[in-house]
Amino acid sequence: MNPEIQAYNNKQTGDDQEICDLLARTIDSELTEAESKIWHAHPVWFLDGNPIVGYSKQKAGMRLMFWSGASFEEEKLNVVGKKFKDASVFYPSLEQIDTNDLISWLKKSKEIQWDYKNIVKRKGRLDRLK
Repeated sequence: MNPEIQAYNNKQTGDDQEICDLLARTIDSELTEAESKIWHAHPVWFLDGNPIVGYSKQKAGMRLMFWSGASFEEEKLNVVGKKFKDASVFYPSLEQIDTNDLISWLKKSKEIQWDYKNIVKRKGRLDRLK
């Protein structure tokens, strides 16, 4: 695991630390070709410089976000906005994580991608990569 991400996880308390560790281990095992780092103060994984998945502490629990998740067509992923293609799920406790769902979403994250890497260059327009 990336040492910066491990340090982020270690700063969490109780269930949140266990949730972070499970998410990071699972993401690392499924996205072996991804680069991981702390980005905007949260753990994020990138494929070819494009953000794919990350997590952060929120009031509702640990938020797992997929940048292109709205296109996964998964009812368990919450799509909030209309402008971007992200979708999230919140985990208030470790027991709520379904690793089969997580692995399925991670596989989709490799197959379905919107180009966030070039969003500034394209003046806010998102184009589909895959």
